[in-house]
Amino acid sequence: MSAPAGAPAVEVEGLTKTYGPTVANSEVSFAVAPGTVHALLGENGAGKSTTMKLLSGLVRPDAGTIRINGSEARLHSAREAHAVGIQTAFQELTLVSDLTVLDNMLLPRAPWTALGTLNRARIRRQVAAHFADLGLAVDLDALAGELNLATRQKIEIARALFRKPSILLLDEPTSALSGGDVDWLGQIIADAKSAGITVLFISHRMPEVRAFCDTMTILRNGKAVQSARVEDVTDAEVVEMIIGRSVENAFPPPRPASDHSGETPVLATRALAAGPKLRDTDIALHRGEILGIAGLQGMGQDALFSALFGEETLRHGHIELDGQPLHLRNPADALDPAVGIGLVPEDRKTQGLFLKLTGKTNVTLPVLTSFHRGPLIDGAAEARAAAGAFDAVDVDARAHHLPAGAFSGGNQQKIVIAKWLVAQSRILLLFDPTRGIDVGTKAQLYKLLRDFADAG
Repeated sequence: MSAPAGAPAVEVEGLTKTYGPTVANSEVSFAVAPGTVHALLGENGAGKSTTMKLLSGLVRPDAGTIRINGSEARLHSAREAHAVGIQTAFQELTLVSDLTVLDNMLLPRAPWTALGTLNRARIRRQVAAHFADLGLAVDLDALAGELNLATRQKIEIARALFRKPSILLLDEPTSALSGGDVDWLGQIIADAKSAGITVLFISHRMPEVRAFCDTMTILRNGKAVQSARVEDVTDAEVVEMIIGRSVENAFPPPRPASDHSGETPVLATRALAAGPKLRDTDIALHRGEILGIAGLQGMGQDALFSALFGEETLRHGHIELDGQPLHLRNPADALDPAVGIGLVPEDRKTQGLFLKLTGKTNVTLPVLTSFHRGPLIDGAAEARAAAGAFDAVDVDARAHHLPAGAFSGGNQQKIVIAKWLVAQSRILLLFDPTRGIDVGTKAQLYKLLRDFADAG
């Protein structure tokens, strides 16, 4: 369905959505011209993902109007969104881990014939050709759950495009992608734009916004505060509009190099080999130090962190704690107070949190036995421990009683970190801790980690 001359491809007016006392969107209005790429920017919890869900038909607005190609659209289900040409690739991936890549590509509705049959050979050829067009080399028979996060994100994008949308919604598609994969996505977006597809793009990364997008709308506290052409605003102006104040030195200034010669590392590896990629790896982490691990996606970082947390069997080499050999049979050994290793994993939602449990339960669960008083749990002591950790990381106070899944990505990441404060971990392993985090929360996390390191 094409838009009448001059009509926006997407227009929202007065869009409002609340969840109990929480106002996710408040009278949000903006318009997107056909065949352009429009960025939605804002802090975690500003209302970006809610806007995407409203346009995807996953949630219904409390008030407001959505127009697609000039006509008012009732998007009360994903089916209704698909009917007007909208497809979405979500940040929180919707692939089913126990299904193959091919089967995931057919969800949610496989192309059954009138006789109730499915021509899998023909569909396989179509999907294989689609992947080839996108430059995506993935085994169609691989289980989705066995693939790394970046590959799953690319499949999510490929699936949305396979359905031939006229409007493509991309919810933080680069949060799990590294350099080469981001370039891949940039070409995908450019090709979509050339084909006349309208793209809405959520990102926290201004270089991507400038490279991919024509226009932007900035959300703050659920409201649209500004729409503009990307070329008309500076990065500093965008940041100020996003958080409502200027942020200077979001990255902490470089620290003078410390001389640790003669010191025994708190944690070290010697000729460590684990997983398919990691081999002959030596690292040394000293007390009060933040050690960066750099590398392209899939080059062994995950195996290193898994080995240091007792999740991965070593093929060679060994780990040392305070100069002594450390044998980790499982994560319970890493969590032992005598060891004190905590892990902030790559995927906080599937590996770091129980989304249906409260924030309080999430942060106390690893050390719940420490709150036992005979056969019972001392609820008051548990609440005090959680409150202290939440205060330390400046997490939303509602985390005490609301499920972790109800919070923005930034607050969820803070809850994961708070968990290891309650456990009194002395070594934190952080895998891409600012993934999907806005600029203001990034600055908070940088300061938080620096404060932890300075405290030893």
